[in-house]
Amino acid sequence: MALRMVTGKFRSKLLPMFSSSLLHSHATSFGFKEVHEEEKSRMVSNVFSNVASNYDLMNDLMSAGLHRLWKDRLVSKLNPFPGMKHLDVAGGTGDVAFRILETINSVKHRAMQDVLEDNLYEETRIFVCDINPNMLNVGKKRALERGSGEEKSLIWVEGDAEALTFEDNSMDGYTIAFGIRNVTHIEKVLAEAFRVLKRGGRFLCLELSHVEVPIFKEFYDYYSFSIIPALGELVAGDRDSYQYLVESIRRFPPQETFASMIADAGFQKVEYENLVGGVVSIHSGLKL
Repeated sequence: MALRMVTGKFRSKLLPMFSSSLLHSHATSFGFKEVHEEEKSRMVSNVFSNVASNYDLMNDLMSAGLHRLWKDRLVSKLNPFPGMKHLDVAGGTGDVAFRILETINSVKHRAMQDVLEDNLYEETRIFVCDINPNMLNVGKKRALERGSGEEKSLIWVEGDAEALTFEDNSMDGYTIAFGIRNVTHIEKVLAEAFRVLKRGGRFLCLELSHVEVPIFKEFYDYYSFSIIPALGELVAGDRDSYQYLVESIRRFPPQETFASMIADAGFQKVEYENLVGGVVSIHSGLKL
């Protein structure tokens, strides 16, 4: 694991390189294809409608279960607390939201173990926002199956990460896991994250990223383009959706560039942590 801080030097050199070629264009990427901006959200929605029912199973298979540890690490960096108002974006299946709530409940249990416990904290609210209703339905079903009374703290919202309906300065935390590379305008998502967070609120993004170790990169490329689409076809009967997901990783900006974009959105103390040699990175920033 490597933790990197972002400096003004990187912001000035790296951000124009990316923004001039993509962010201000009327065309955008859908995997390795160039499509009109207005088409991308529809095409991405179709992908996630297709994969929703097998999403968690495929995550386990593609990452050999490591995605669970990555999400645990994300939540540990968030440091959830009882009574917080949190927004988890592109989190329809509830994987991150459930972890946050479990952590909060653990904190409450350790802090106070009497019948008055629930009255000592403000009510925790975790908003799970996803643009795809099929993904949200998977999360709602999982919440009911867990049967632990969590539904009162979880609010499922169909919404667009680029145009959130939440009020300014209303959230203590914001997470987005494996979702930001699928949006049309990354800078709009970051601006909305900054807007809805309270002062002192933390932004955290877990995303598949760029491998830096040369030999490992060759293996990773082979695995990505040869194995993952084949798994998608075998398990989910959908090779094309997983081919897109692999290609979308390669089109996502490198770690330093993305970190610079977070800083440019107004966040302070921006840093990122590479996991498994850069297969995934956790980016963070504070609204001060």
